Amino acid sequence: MEQWKPISLDDLYDGIQKTEKDLDEELKNFWDLIKIDPIKWEEKEYGVMGGGFWVVAIFGHQVIWYNDIEEGFNISDYKTFGKIEDYWCDQDELVHVIYRLVEFVKGERGAIGGRRGSAESML
Repeated sequence: MEQWKPISLDDLYDGIQKTEKDLDEELKNFWDLIKIDPIKWEEKEYGVMGGGFWVVAIFGHQVIWYNDIEEGFNISDYKTFGKIEDYWCDQDELVHVIYRLVEFVKGERGAIGGRRGSAESML
């Protein structure tokens, strides 16, 4: 069995760039407003092993980050810059996470939601 390794920054950028090529104009404009250069943020439960998780966008008090354990993007709250508040084990593609945020901003979604749950709720 192959041992888990954190995603490299190059591989993360490759995935982001592939998504950016496929975004329609509305989603691309929104993404351009919230995206940041990926940076590792702390997460106290599962992020220690990989040195944190890559945050790729900030929207208010929430971040979009890549969970390289589950191989998908998530939205989590943050109170302190550099620290992800809650762990989610979603396996969403980046485009779906961006779309959910756009729906929320447009008032088409009452909450950002769409989360499959924390690790505890999955047990």
